[in-house]
Amino acid sequence: MLREHLMGRGLRNLSVLKAMRDVPRHLFVPEAMRNLAYEDCPLPIGFGQSISQPFIVACMSILLDLRPGMKVLEVGTGSGYQAAILASMGARVYSIERIPELHKAAAERFRRMGTESAAINLFLGDGTFGLPDYAPFDRILVTAGGPDIPEPLVMQMADPGIMVIPVGNERNRQRIVRVFYQNGKYSARASRSVSFVELLGEHGWHTDRTHPTF
Repeated sequence: MLREHLMGRGLRNLSVLKAMRDVPRHLFVPEAMRNLAYEDCPLPIGFGQSISQPFIVACMSILLDLRPGMKVLEVGTGSGYQAAILASMGARVYSIERIPELHKAAAERFRRMGTESAAINLFLGDGTFGLPDYAPFDRILVTAGGPDIPEPLVMQMADPGIMVIPVGNERNRQRIVRVFYQNGKYSARASRSVSFVELLGEHGWHTDRTHPTF
């Protein structure tokens, strides 16, 4: 996976590559699909959700510009794989999931793996509200695509801070947006096109919402 799908496509961030090497991706995919765990493709994990392809996980992790000891909010726990990558890079991860079954499965998976609770803290709820009781966050990573950038997440960024989030005016097509907050000022830069599952919630997609404000 590292040689062909990551380094072979130009990724050279040693911290991210080490985490991708150390975290066993096959433990985060359905057992029937473990033969595909190290292919560069997303895989379904149930409830309309998926584990992102390794290349995208690596790219988004690189964009966070993460350093050990930083406090990171992850919106969309899913299988828990991205949270495990961030924790392996030395982050203190606060991850929120809206689907109870996935939240429970991720908690059980980390328990079996022996992951320290101090490294990964799991929450159940609407991730578009963030976790204001634990803010501010040095980094915020959103693993689902929304129509715009949720205002509660912007307000929970540390100064300086970075948020990485897929944003787009179609439910299955976005661009990765990197939000910077420093010295009381915000800026944003859009990069590669991606296709993530929908960011559902009060500040995400609704069934009657068809266009973004961003």
